[in-house]
Amino acid sequence: MKNQLKIEIPQEQPQEPVLEVIRDDEPKPKKVNKVGKTVSSVVSGRILATDKTLKHLPFLFFVAFLGLLYIANGYFAQSKDRQLDTLTTQIKDLNTQYQIEQAKLMFLSKESEVARATAAMGIKESVIPPNKIVVTNNKVKRP
Repeated sequence: MKNQLKIEIPQEQPQEPVLEVIRDDEPKPKKVNKVGKTVSSVVSGRILATDKTLKHLPFLFFVAFLGLLYIANGYFAQSKDRQLDTLTTQIKDLNTQYQIEQAKLMFLSKESEVARATAAMGIKESVIPPNKIVVTNNKVKRP
């Protein structure tokens, strides 16, 4: 900005004009806000030397420790979740294999399949029905 000239003329009485020069070159007092002061004290390390900070240091360490525990717990939970997913997939695969093997066993244990498998060994299916054995004497001789 340029220098400006202000003239004030009162209307009641004629007086000499008052000249006021506004200059931008004059240094203005710096306004230091609280945030800037706090940031500068943290960056410079002055905040660690105050009694107020030293008084609250154990609490700050406790809060930092809780933060670390919180982060570690998150990592641990993610790890367990991944393990659970892996085990669930393995259980599904094993269950599928069990059902396949059970179906094979049921097929191979059919009477016709057993006869077909034993025919190569010379064993044939009996055409005579089994006889019923009836015991009439309940006395058993002991040697």
